[in-house]
Amino acid sequence: MRAAKPFIIRNRPTRLYNQPRSTLPFPVFVYLFSIIFPIGFELGSFHLSVTRLLLIVVIVPLGVNLLRGCYGKLVATDLLFTLHIAWVSIALIINDTPEVLQSFGSMGLEFMGGYMVGRAYIRDQKSFVALCKLIGALIMFCLPVAVFEALSGIPVFIQVLDQLPSVSAPNDLAIQRRFGIERVQVSFEHPIHWGLFNSLAAALCFVGLKTTYNRWFRTLLLGGAVLGALLSVSSGAILSIILQIGIIGWACIFHNLHRKWLLLFILFLAAYVSVDLASNRTPLQVFMTYATFSAHSAYWRSTVFDWGLVNIQMHPLFGLGVKDWLRPVWMHTPSIDNFWLLITMRFGIPAFCFLIIGCTWALWRISRRSFDQHPDINCHRHAWVICMVGLSFALTTVHIWGAIYSLTFFFFGAGMWLVTTGTKGTFSTSPNDALIQRPQTPNFTYQRTVKGHEYSRFHNK
Repeated sequence: MRAAKPFIIRNRPTRLYNQPRSTLPFPVFVYLFSIIFPIGFELGSFHLSVTRLLLIVVIVPLGVNLLRGCYGKLVATDLLFTLHIAWVSIALIINDTPEVLQSFGSMGLEFMGGYMVGRAYIRDQKSFVALCKLIGALIMFCLPVAVFEALSGIPVFIQVLDQLPSVSAPNDLAIQRRFGIERVQVSFEHPIHWGLFNSLAAALCFVGLKTTYNRWFRTLLLGGAVLGALLSVSSGAILSIILQIGIIGWACIFHNLHRKWLLLFILFLAAYVSVDLASNRTPLQVFMTYATFSAHSAYWRSTVFDWGLVNIQMHPLFGLGVKDWLRPVWMHTPSIDNFWLLITMRFGIPAFCFLIIGCTWALWRISRRSFDQHPDINCHRHAWVICMVGLSFALTTVHIWGAIYSLTFFFFGAGMWLVTTGTKGTFSTSPNDALIQRPQTPNFTYQRTVKGHEYSRFHNK
């Protein structure tokens, strides 16, 4: 009699680590929806919003829990950001700023409050994926309204919020058209802020959700973010989008090159030196020329930068506070379209150093980490780093305040879990879960005889 064929049990593919269903903590939902629908109200002599009210409630317990180590060990950025806001308070007091309590309260609350919400509630892969999904969904939800506003000039969300009793909404700025379309504001305080909100989603949706959605859906989300940024007609937001897409393209083209980021840095440095040698202008002035929509805007920003440096030299330690700054008489507006420059002018060089070193340390620390054995987390790391690099460059051409100021540092805090996760060999998805690789054991073979026939069986332990 012919022997039967061996009965083989094939190995099933094993995940590198668990991929739990993504969820987002409720306070983050409230925070993000209060950013999209900024309802304000008066409480005595103070103007509050839902965002500020939420941050007032949570900032103290979150700060205490951070010091207790509930959100992982303290990192250098936590200390440097705290020193930054402490120096801001000292600068306001020394400059005898009127209503110093209200000025510091709004800035400190929005800065540290936004950072603490991201630091405390986005603590793992699960919540980070949920955050990326929600940001993409919010942009796609707002996009039809943005297109309608660009064509008609009617800010739907702002007008609806204005109809509610006892509350206020951001002012409809009705800024002059550019390229024949209205500059879209949606529900933010300025079109620039709407553009920056879209720029935050570019890398987070396309790269951060790489192992969650297919390429076509991620491209759709990226296209929505690009269109939203274009409708703001803001050079800063568009610059951030272009830079992020460029970095993503570089990573795709040279994905097999081990030193691709070092090569990119060397090329950037070589381009800077070449422009400095070949042009009668500084590389920064050349950059401003191509990063704005007109030669007039480029000249204006270059002049603002030069006079800003003069003011910093006059008040290097504690800055000017919120007082007016020295400038030519023909500059009729005190507006400064450079976040980093304005921080230094108002609060001094130490405040700038604490802030920029805190941001740079986190970017360097996270970009140097390796998650090659955990491709999902590696995608999240790339997405966050690319997003923050694009935003940092954009802030050299725009100024932020209010809701988008808080949101910027919320996203910064939302990446801090990448500093500490997996430092002891496990990758936490929640306080009680661990992303650990399932152990693999080799197959073994045995034979047995059934009714005179030998069967070979392959099993996994």
